[in-house]
Amino acid sequence: MKVLSRVALGALVAAGFATSASAATLDDIKKKGHVQCGVSQGLPGFSNTDDSGKWTGIDVDLCRAVAAAVFGDATKVKFTPLSAKERFTALQSGEVDILSRNTTWTMGRDTALGLNFAGVNYYDGQGFMVPKKLNVKSALELGGASVCTNTGTTTELNVADYFRSNNMKYEVVAFEKADEVVAAYDAGRCDVYTTDRSGLAAQRLKLSKADDHVVLPEIISKEPLGPVVRQGDDQWFNIVKWTHFAMVNAEEMGVSKANHAEMMKSANPGIKRLLGTEGDFGSKLGLGNDWASSVISQVGNYGEVYEANVGPNTPLKLARGSNALWTKGGLQYAPPVR
Repeated sequence: MKVLSRVALGALVAAGFATSASAATLDDIKKKGHVQCGVSQGLPGFSNTDDSGKWTGIDVDLCRAVAAAVFGDATKVKFTPLSAKERFTALQSGEVDILSRNTTWTMGRDTALGLNFAGVNYYDGQGFMVPKKLNVKSALELGGASVCTNTGTTTELNVADYFRSNNMKYEVVAFEKADEVVAAYDAGRCDVYTTDRSGLAAQRLKLSKADDHVVLPEIISKEPLGPVVRQGDDQWFNIVKWTHFAMVNAEEMGVSKANHAEMMKSANPGIKRLLGTEGDFGSKLGLGNDWASSVISQVGNYGEVYEANVGPNTPLKLARGSNALWTKGGLQYAPPVR
């Protein structure tokens, strides 16, 4: 597959030319021996490197799960850190095979960029963080404030909508890189930091005095975050989509990384289909019948990934909330393997 530069691709998209994947993404990935995954430049809990340089996070684990489904080996994945501004052209150009970078699913992105969203692995909403010393209790008190955020995001558009609908003036201070936004806010170059509330929880950890800042109660948008692939290759779209669904179904059925070996002996028909001990569902994806078994045994179910990366026992301390299973009052719901 011919790979265009980000600059060339950006020019094509700006001119109104949609791009799509060749119908051989899986073949290309098998030839190179790994999945190339586009991630953030550093968002704790979602995609971030630890002190040893290892990538961790809920978005990272989704990429590892896809590698496990394709190769039976979750380590066969490489990561490309991308800014919000360059993420879509990197995917469109073929530089990455999948974008798993806390990216919001919107109609415009779904219909105009030659891309497909393959699911929602985190339901979020945009919020505001301010220094406690400002003594602000509500976002409705932010009239005249300077607001730090990332350029090239839905965040900028949501801020504009919110302030306009509430007849408040504001000044935007935007940067391309997330760390630049954090540094500017931490240095007092703006009064407010706005992004998805999960992002606020993550970036707050980077502030010099995290306890001196508070997240306001308002949620001003819907931010369904999930993995993205190029249009034009339904097989690859289905692989990424069903990898996510398999992890959600596994949690619902009580199949985990910890009990996977035991569950391989289960007589439950749904579990047997999921783990490939019955039926021939892997071949429909162009994969082995143990594709989901590899995902769960090597990466875990959705709940395990959530708890390990962003849950209440992590520094982010994010409750499941909307990301709980539908059976527990949340929005995570997956079609069945059958």
